[in-house]
Amino acid sequence: MLRRTPLLATAVMLMTSLLTVPIAGTAGAAVTGQDVTDAVGKRGITWGPCEEEPTVECGTLAVPIDWSRPNGPSIDLALARRKATDPSARIGSLLSNPGGPGNSGVNDILRPSGFSEDVQRRFDIVGYDPRGVARSGSVTCSASVYNQMPYPVMTSQADYLKWVAFDKTLRADCRKLTGPLYDRIDSVNVARDMDAIRSALGDDKLTSYGVSYGTLAQQMYAELFPGRIRAMVLDSNMDHSLDVKAFQVTEAAGVQDSFDEFVAWCERDTECVLNGRDIRALWKGLLDKAGRGELLWPGDGRPVSAHNLQWLGVVLNEAPAWRQEARVLLALDGGPVPDDMPGPPGNWPVNGQYAELPTAILCEDWNLSLRSYGEYADVMRSSNAVAPDMRYNPMPMGDMPICQGHPVNNPQHPLRYTGSTPLLVTTSKHDPDTPYEWSANVARQLGPKATLLTYEGWGHGVYGMTECTTITMDSYLISPTRPVKGNRCPAEEPQG
Repeated sequence: MLRRTPLLATAVMLMTSLLTVPIAGTAGAAVTGQDVTDAVGKRGITWGPCEEEPTVECGTLAVPIDWSRPNGPSIDLALARRKATDPSARIGSLLSNPGGPGNSGVNDILRPSGFSEDVQRRFDIVGYDPRGVARSGSVTCSASVYNQMPYPVMTSQADYLKWVAFDKTLRADCRKLTGPLYDRIDSVNVARDMDAIRSALGDDKLTSYGVSYGTLAQQMYAELFPGRIRAMVLDSNMDHSLDVKAFQVTEAAGVQDSFDEFVAWCERDTECVLNGRDIRALWKGLLDKAGRGELLWPGDGRPVSAHNLQWLGVVLNEAPAWRQEARVLLALDGGPVPDDMPGPPGNWPVNGQYAELPTAILCEDWNLSLRSYGEYADVMRSSNAVAPDMRYNPMPMGDMPICQGHPVNNPQHPLRYTGSTPLLVTTSKHDPDTPYEWSANVARQLGPKATLLTYEGWGHGVYGMTECTTITMDSYLISPTRPVKGNRCPAEEPQG
């Protein structure tokens, strides 16, 4: 579903102070009015060397917490910028969103951005922490409350009611610590922030790249500001038209497909350390052992639940890292512990006073509420049916209980794009997080101006995956003419 690490609460970053900055001439302005975002952008960004990396510029832009009250309290959005390496060839700014929810765009720019030299030569690469994330007022909760979170897999109506009660307590706690921003962290508000950033950067139209959950804010931008797009790459898309059952079932099918591809690779590659083994039987044995509370993580000693174990089928198929995945499964089965053994996957109790909860962003974008345990069980059975090995995708299935009863600001709906600018939608054929059909559906919903670029291989996020995918996307960003319909890039066997 989302490009992020498992839901690990991290040391909290203090919320930026709330400001009241008047915006001239915006009294009574429409929430989506372009005059409002332009006026906010005119506040400007004061850039200076980043403390962590002085060769990168950092800055903030004050935007309204509630865009219907542009003169009300505001939040400082954190930004980072690597300026174009060839000013004479500069086209403008490229705004990048790394997804999550919860991933920091600032952190992405503090390290090498991952964009090609040609793109870096022509664009200022700009990353931002979306509202509710990291330096832009992260969703903050008490660790003491967070650590009371029930086991994510429900087995009875009593479990369902326990989650409903816990969620009320958790929301009240997180809202108290986060402040009024907590109720305004959905992707529609992020899209409005994006337009204010565009204005502050001095660009007449937006050039943007988003991956995974970052594509949802881009999709909302395309709906709200269709005439303000210069070029937009939507890489590995969320499909915001899906109801809760379709959302979970397609996720389960996607992670099962990636597991199938891993098994098929290991059967044909004699250097796979599990070559010749019945990997499906090994995996089932590990899940059963974890379900009994008997599976200990090698080199760590902590017991790993079946739900947390299933994270391996997600994170190790994102690159994908098949050789590492095989070594990890062998170690779990009693084999040697490899040097690249990761830490135990999944959700663990938080040390310290605070925890972050980026899942709250998903809860405001997606109605994942269920009426009863019976409805939950139906969703789980349907997911199990399409994923005989993986059972379900632990990322969205683990997030769903947290969202029970949560107010939804941006409910699911089919996209409507009325602009004339060509858009580029990209995906891999075998994606464990955002299934191929999601991007295909998004391209259809966006209409005739959208082109789908399919990488025939594996993994999540196809920019930089191969020379073909990178050149195609770069060519569009630099000169946003529409690629050929049905454009495809051949698969290249991963080496990791």
